[in-house]
Amino acid sequence: MNPLELEKEKKEIINKYRTLLRSCPSKTSQKDKKLIRKAFNLAVKAHEDVRRKSGEPYIFHPLAVAQICAKEIGLGTTSIISALLHDVVEDSDYTLKDIRDLFGSKTAKIIDGLTKISEVFDKNVSLQAENFRKMLLTLSDDIRVILIKLADRLHNMRTLDAMTKMKQLKIASETLYLYAPLAHRLGLYTLKTELEDLGLKFTKPEVYKAISIKLNETKLSRNKYINKFSSPIKNVLKAEGIKSYIKGRPKSIYSIREKIINKGVTFDNIFDKFAVRIIVDSSITNEKADCWKIYSIVTDFYKPNPDRLRDWISTPKPNGYEALHTTVLGDEGKWVEVQIRSKRMDEIAEKGYAAHWNYKHKDEKDSSLDSWIKRISELLENPDSNAIDFIDDFKLNLFLGEIYVFTPAGELKTLPKGASALDFAFEIHTEIGSNCMGVKVNGKLVALSHVLNSGDHVEIITSKKQSPKKDWLRFVVTSLAKSKIKSALKKEKKIIANEGKELAQRKLRQLRVKINHQTENELAKFFNCRSSLDLYYRFGSGEISNSEIKEYVKLKNSGWYQTIKNKIYGKNKFTPSTKFLGDLIVFNEDDDILEYKIAQCCNPIPGDEIFGFLSVEEGIKVHADQCPNSIELRANYSYRILNAKWTLKENLDFLANIKINGIDSVGLINRITEIISKQMHVNIKAINVVGDDGIFDGEITLKVHNENFLNQVTSKLKKIEGIDEISRTYKHNKNIKI
Repeated sequence: MNPLELEKEKKEIINKYRTLLRSCPSKTSQKDKKLIRKAFNLAVKAHEDVRRKSGEPYIFHPLAVAQICAKEIGLGTTSIISALLHDVVEDSDYTLKDIRDLFGSKTAKIIDGLTKISEVFDKNVSLQAENFRKMLLTLSDDIRVILIKLADRLHNMRTLDAMTKMKQLKIASETLYLYAPLAHRLGLYTLKTELEDLGLKFTKPEVYKAISIKLNETKLSRNKYINKFSSPIKNVLKAEGIKSYIKGRPKSIYSIREKIINKGVTFDNIFDKFAVRIIVDSSITNEKADCWKIYSIVTDFYKPNPDRLRDWISTPKPNGYEALHTTVLGDEGKWVEVQIRSKRMDEIAEKGYAAHWNYKHKDEKDSSLDSWIKRISELLENPDSNAIDFIDDFKLNLFLGEIYVFTPAGELKTLPKGASALDFAFEIHTEIGSNCMGVKVNGKLVALSHVLNSGDHVEIITSKKQSPKKDWLRFVVTSLAKSKIKSALKKEKKIIANEGKELAQRKLRQLRVKINHQTENELAKFFNCRSSLDLYYRFGSGEISNSEIKEYVKLKNSGWYQTIKNKIYGKNKFTPSTKFLGDLIVFNEDDDILEYKIAQCCNPIPGDEIFGFLSVEEGIKVHADQCPNSIELRANYSYRILNAKWTLKENLDFLANIKINGIDSVGLINRITEIISKQMHVNIKAINVVGDDGIFDGEITLKVHNENFLNQVTSKLKKIEGIDEISRTYKHNKNIKI
């Protein structure tokens, strides 16, 4: 790079640093600014001559993360310093001790939480899941670790264009699966919305682009409508002397897409594509009354939908969010969501936990958000859970819908929608949950699996003789309950496994086989066990017979172990249980020809974007990028993902499901089947149509050659009078084998 370009880059770095200083909170002292400058200088030196994938100097990244922390989350000096230094320990010769000596123990602890794990011994555990778990271990000590990590992830998503498509899919999937829900749970709505939109942009680019174009096309008319809608409200607020301002905001691209899927509607049929937000400048003592007064003014002009009133002022959300939400019928018959909140509530909604903490009084009781952090800390205390199980349990804590139930003493407890009476028992105390014998809801005895509703009064009946049962895992939904039940069952399992190990040693000794680490691995693979604990538990519970042990020894002596190694670690081929499809699909950059099976959850067909997934039991499974399970697989098991592509366009048949709905009429099914079978000569494998009050919904499974041919079929079907919509469907099978 020539000297002029280097000089230009240096100026840009200094400009970004000055912008960061201007974004610091107003209370930042000169002493604090000197510390920030010191951290900036160290970061520049540590990342000297290092560049990002985009080609820009690496220092741009920590500066951007620090900027997000300061301006978009509202964090202070320690967080800004930590953000500037968050990659220094990992990417340079500086150590945590150096950071501690220069900036203190708090900064060192935060950076330790942000530093990635360099080595994970269990090869079946996702490195990303283990990193995420390590980061959360610092959560109860310092929430800033999570907030800085979210800022780091947001900037990575903003600059994801420079990555390969495989990397884009992996990082975007992790973002949608974990980081966006986490941002929501911490009340960072602005970050959450952007993370979701960017996640969709890289996992479903065509969908993102289509909705984005439509939103831009309607922007002008939308703004005109918001101004017209707001005008009479503004006039009354001004006349009443209420200091406030009104702004409109469009629904996010991600939430529009979710509505299209969940409601089964098109973009044009979504009526609340935007919301109007009214923010009142009011003191803490008057803000509640002022919000209700504004609600009254709004409903004087527009008729409210009584089912869409949400009072999160009297009962804030667990993440600290407070506001009044209502949906009213505006001009031209359009539904408009109106959000009413004070300036304080708005800052908490925009900046989440950081703002919540700033407004919290010292003598104030712990909020539900603090209780949630405490619950995560309890979840992290279980040393036996592996990273993937932990992530699954953690996801359960990121619930969006809540219910509010009461103890016999009148204490309010918040639980996720769908929570059972047993979930409530564990919410009170681990011991009460473990010893729960029965439950009374509103004075009536109910089953432990009884699903609670908001307003229920719940009383728990306990017995010292009771202990957690495996069956309980079927109907608890909170991660706390699941974690404690699993932990109790594991203790019992360990006792049986210890007995099983002694039994296995005795039986194998008689067959002249000594148990060591290699034998243990072989036994686990042979008996399809995920761990040595599972293996010895099966010995201890009598599930493994003497004849099966003899079969293992026989195969071991004939070189079985090498065969199973090839199967699991996959250098050559797998033996599929279905017919081999030749070299229709090739894998990785070298176009490797490997045996595979088509995943039943999505049934990809030639023309679909696809990837290979290396399952332990069934070899390579080929999934469509559109598969409902793809986000979870890429987020948790990216190390098992293989690049895959179609190579041939032969007339091989593949199964594809289409969903079809519209206005019911006599002979409609006849016309549909005639086009499919007689005109297009397609084999219908299954058809299921249900009609109700003149409307019909149907699902048809077809055998087709490729995506283009399927599109030809659906375009012909769309021409039938009465058919409203046709779409490709995929099964969401949570029991996929990994």
